[in-house]
Amino acid sequence: MAKSFDVSKFRKDLTKSISGMSSGFNDPTDWISTGSYALNYLISGDFHKGVPLGKVTVFAGESGAGKSYFCSGNIVKHAQDQGIFVVLIDSENALDESWLQALDVDTSEDKLLKLNMSMIDDVAKTVSTFVADYKAMPEEERPKVLFVVDSLGMLLTPTDVDQFSKGDMKGDMGRKPKQLTALVRNTVNMIGSLNVGLVCTNHTYASQDMFDPDDKISGGQGFVYASSIVVAMKKMKLKEDEAGNKISEVRGIRAGCKVMKTRYAKPFEAVQVKIPYETGMNPYSGLIELFEKQDLLVKQGNRLKYVDLNGEEHLDYRKAWMNPEKMNLIMSEYEQKLAPMVNTEEDDVEDVIDNNQIEELSAHE
Repeated sequence: MAKSFDVSKFRKDLTKSISGMSSGFNDPTDWISTGSYALNYLISGDFHKGVPLGKVTVFAGESGAGKSYFCSGNIVKHAQDQGIFVVLIDSENALDESWLQALDVDTSEDKLLKLNMSMIDDVAKTVSTFVADYKAMPEEERPKVLFVVDSLGMLLTPTDVDQFSKGDMKGDMGRKPKQLTALVRNTVNMIGSLNVGLVCTNHTYASQDMFDPDDKISGGQGFVYASSIVVAMKKMKLKEDEAGNKISEVRGIRAGCKVMKTRYAKPFEAVQVKIPYETGMNPYSGLIELFEKQDLLVKQGNRLKYVDLNGEEHLDYRKAWMNPEKMNLIMSEYEQKLAPMVNTEEDDVEDVIDNNQIEELSAHE
């Protein structure tokens, strides 16, 4: 009779002989809200989750699209609310303490460590050294930690610095994409089984391809493939007053967010959230359009109708639907009725921002 296979012994011997390997599943257990219920859902399939620890999440977009607002502001604030320690790496020398505090970020040393770095190598050494020390700690003493890098696009290579000192302004376009990809790829592997997350911002640039005009993410295609979650952002002007009436003056931005890569919900879905300069983003912004796309809110004349799980009809004007009580009702019932579609394959995410899809969202405004 054949001897039964001892799986536990094989697993123990294998993990002991191969450095850096772990066994079992590493499903995320800790999630951090983006501050937007609609964006949370598009990323994670849950209105109250957002971005996970143990993964690398990238927000990419043009200047002024709201990347830092989400990553260095909202996500850091919500991470701190959950007792997660934040290491904020500022490569742009742009994150002032007063700005962070205005977004309710706790800048005290026991909640936040702000590091100013300009080199890709330095960021890699920081993350690598931290993970090595983290793994040496007893599991029960390991804290939950979130790294935020704002931004990857501004990080330099040694060649960049050397060329600049010589007056050569060509830049290191060859090595930089490879080094950024290596940074993300190694970080994904190092933190996968830990209560450690990495959230980054990155820049996009205009495509030079007349047949493919959508903006591209700095760092190349390898960088996108190495990332766990990718959100592409587009900036538009917000010309509305506090009551939602159209005006000629610009009062903020409308951030078009398209989830290019995720395995926790249906990819390539987009939402547009409003970020007024004076009041900041309403967490319910974008939900009405999301519910319209799912046919939960249906136009009936100049109003919108919702039928709840008990069959009762709720009819009101668009502005009135932004009431938190009404939005919370639909969210709770929506999560009961619809299960998110999970992406299990590698998709071609070369086309980063579909300008037509973002513009279509504006038609609902």
